[in-house]
Amino acid sequence: QKYLCNNCNNVLKKALQTLCGHRYCSACLSWIVRNNKNAICQKCKEEDPSTLGGGSLLAEERAFGDAAINNEISELKVHCVTLGCSWSGIMKNFEEHQSLCEYALIPCHTGCGHMVMRKKLADHLENGCVNNVTMCQKCKRSLSSSEYQVRTHPFQLVFDYFVWFLFFFFYQQNCSTPLINKDGCRFSEVGCSFRGSKEKIKEHEKTAVGAHMLLLLQHIKQLKASLCTAAKAANGFIPQSKLNLENKLHVFENIVAVLNKEVETSNLEITAFRRQSELDQNIIRGLELKIAELHRCLTQKDAGLSSLHKSLLFSEQASYDGVFLWKITDVGRKLQDSVTGRTVSLYSPAFYTAKYGYKVCLRVYLNGDGTGKGTHVSLFFVVMKGDYDALLPWPFRHKVTFMLLDQNNREHIIDAFRPDLTSASFQRPVNDMNVASGCPMFLPLSKLQSPKYAYVKEDTLFLKCIIETN
Repeated sequence: QKYLCNNCNNVLKKALQTLCGHRYCSACLSWIVRNNKNAICQKCKEEDPSTLGGGSLLAEERAFGDAAINNEISELKVHCVTLGCSWSGIMKNFEEHQSLCEYALIPCHTGCGHMVMRKKLADHLENGCVNNVTMCQKCKRSLSSSEYQVRTHPFQLVFDYFVWFLFFFFYQQNCSTPLINKDGCRFSEVGCSFRGSKEKIKEHEKTAVGAHMLLLLQHIKQLKASLCTAAKAANGFIPQSKLNLENKLHVFENIVAVLNKEVETSNLEITAFRRQSELDQNIIRGLELKIAELHRCLTQKDAGLSSLHKSLLFSEQASYDGVFLWKITDVGRKLQDSVTGRTVSLYSPAFYTAKYGYKVCLRVYLNGDGTGKGTHVSLFFVVMKGDYDALLPWPFRHKVTFMLLDQNNREHIIDAFRPDLTSASFQRPVNDMNVASGCPMFLPLSKLQSPKYAYVKEDTLFLKCIIETN
């Protein structure tokens, strides 16, 4: 099952693995993304729809080549299912076999509509293909290819060899002649219209051998037609000597052998290019995996830097003498958040009564809490779990003083209390922090927002806490 694509359910071709861990054929993933906006992994939907998240979103740039599964698939043992064929081997050799399987049904290339076995195609073309007929120029009858070859006149046979000779001669001349036109192909004389720099022309001539062959063939057919006309007019040009004919036949056979070697060399070069392309693709996939791993490492390092940054800020803001000044900005927005319930309360940074003393913080409800809810600002004191609690006396018994500073230095709001030694709020903390204790009716909201006072100025207020440590 792991070798099957989650889209087409066939064996994976060029497998890609998505962030959610599922695999798709490269072509399938491309098709899904191209035809669906914000496509979601179908396998994720089937397994557990409640866990769908950002990782289930499909995108080609968020998937990476799965080299491991591709290697496993290439080594799978397979056999040909074509009736009559006994071939078996491994997956990476199967596509090559498919293109050569003698028992495979293929369409006749003449367009007659018949599907024939590859090994019987030649017989079909000679004896059964309705489109593979030739008109005899002498008797004006339609003949099959085999019949026509038998009835081919000696003049025609020699003439065909002569045409091949012209073809080879013309091709060799063009390949060995230096460029005449600096921006045109050497085969422009036979109809090639490509133009460009020397480098582009060289690349074009390497990749367009087949097209140039066709252009030459068309050109030679035209020569053949004109020579045929001249031959008819000459009536008797063909030499009669059998020896001379055999010598020419030998020359033409050598020409065909040379052409076959050229074609074979080209095929080897194409195969080498394909193998190199596959190697390059594997290298690219490996680099993509490394990039993904580096991205994960960078994410982890960013998280570590963020944690260090928070620790640094805490160290900068920490106080170790029992006196703490808390600056609260964006008061208007934070008050509104408290009214709507979005952020009910705010915690201050932690501070200490001494270098190795109690760890404490403040908690403020801008819209009030308990008896002061909706009418007052509530301010509380919180004892937190510290690093040196085991060495400190418990319960916490120091006097705590709260101050809301008037920024015009006229009328500060001051309230103080001594801890209730029986309250759980002042015992040694078991959890990260104890239950807050303090002043639920610290300041009326009407006074906080009154223009007569400067408790809030430029959307900022200052709260101060003083702990008597003597």
